[in-house]
Amino acid sequence: MTEFAARRDPERRPTHPGEILREDVLPALGVGVTEAAQLLRISRMTLYRILSGKASVTPEMAVRIGKLCGNGPVVWVRMQEAHDLWGAERKLAEEVAAIPTLQPPRAA
Repeated sequence: MTEFAARRDPERRPTHPGEILREDVLPALGVGVTEAAQLLRISRMTLYRILSGKASVTPEMAVRIGKLCGNGPVVWVRMQEAHDLWGAERKLAEEVAAIPTLQPPRAA
């Protein structure tokens, strides 16, 4: 079997975890938004904001989603982190370019 390394275009923003939940996970589980919100013990509005990418998946929400999906919270936190970090690096690129990288003094 041939293995291929999965590579993402670094210029393409990582997908928001809410989009993955909306497009792939909930349909695969056969669960609608209203039912998912009830199972997660959150309001439909809160879930809609996550699914639309308008709200982040917080660590607390990742625990809930990870339990519902059976894959744990780490994957959801990492997806949100990758999404947020990509945006922050681009937003601050010019400012960060002006920050020097310090090196510790060499021991004699």
